[in-house]
Amino acid sequence: MRDEVRGETRDGQGTPLRPDAQRNRERILEVALAELTRAADAPLSTIAKKAGVGQGTFYRNFPNREALVLEVYRFEMQQVADTAAQLLSTRAPDRALREWMDRLAQYAMAKAGLADALRKSTSNSGSTLAKLGHGPVTRAVTLLLTANEQAGTIRPGVTPDDFVLAIAGLWQIDPHTDWQPRATRLLDLVMDGLRAGAPGVGAPGTEASGATG
Repeated sequence: MRDEVRGETRDGQGTPLRPDAQRNRERILEVALAELTRAADAPLSTIAKKAGVGQGTFYRNFPNREALVLEVYRFEMQQVADTAAQLLSTRAPDRALREWMDRLAQYAMAKAGLADALRKSTSNSGSTLAKLGHGPVTRAVTLLLTANEQAGTIRPGVTPDDFVLAIAGLWQIDPHTDWQPRATRLLDLVMDGLRAGAPGVGAPGTEASGATG
């Protein structure tokens, strides 16, 4: 297994991957995401071929289908999590939080094709989707909630677990329907709840509505 440490990918002995090995790994993940989104049973040989790597390189990185699928999910969740800091650097805290919620919704719906592959890969391992990628998402949520609490734009004392439970309804929305209005309405309700009792509500610059993304 690989460990992500401070953005660095390391091998099983804790040695950082060489730049070329890192590129190979990321290329495999990108291709696997596209192929597994189209078909949960996409052949590993097809993924390796489209990624431009040999079978040996592929299996050194991902010894089996389960390892690949789980890492695709973790990799994607890391990308979503990374946008939190980017948004906070260019937007007011409450706007950054609301836009990040939209990005999470878009991820959940756009990557729904991975659902079957994820279910198959976690059914016998004791893993759950809630656990996978938990670290990066928790850090992103913590960053956003802390910035908002300091700015007085949300009620004090909201924890990352509170937030995750509040938005859990996203995963109940059918991605094959007109999901965006429902997701927007749900996330607006969550945002309204977060703002209730916030010391800075009504102050200039406080956003009154969510992103439309």
